[in-house]
Amino acid sequence: MEGCQPLLDTIYAGWCKYQELLVAALQPLTTHQLSLRPAPPLRSIGEITAHIIAARARWFASPLGDGSHELAAYNRWDQPDAPKRSAHELVRGLQFTQDYMQITMACWTPQEWNISIPGEDDHEPAVVTRQWVIWHLIEHDLHHGGEISLTLGIHSLTPPDM
Repeated sequence: MEGCQPLLDTIYAGWCKYQELLVAALQPLTTHQLSLRPAPPLRSIGEITAHIIAARARWFASPLGDGSHELAAYNRWDQPDAPKRSAHELVRGLQFTQDYMQITMACWTPQEWNISIPGEDDHEPAVVTRQWVIWHLIEHDLHHGGEISLTLGIHSLTPPDM
């Protein structure tokens, strides 16, 4: 891992920049705009954003076991019974979870990056590492950020300037 540090730093900087662009696109949205969907059965912009936040919190709380009480508060933001969130709340959730992940990852030793953890469902490998989880969260953010961008564009709103 040590020889890869400059590459990792570049990837994480790119991940942070991606989030900044997503935050900038979400910040000015109204409650109505957050409720927009690309099609009726699909998630709204607000629901997709809450899902990004909740997935980050769930992965860091379990199986990584790095969760705090404040992080745990975001675990259920994407559940059907969860309240709708304002743009301010969603931006705060994105920023808190991103900061939490970055601070936590910076403390991991090379050995901790490779600790094996049992996968938790059928959509994951039987055994994962912290490295796998972080890559999964990056691709998850990119996938759902793309959905947000597409939905904003469909409704003639400004998508993230990627």
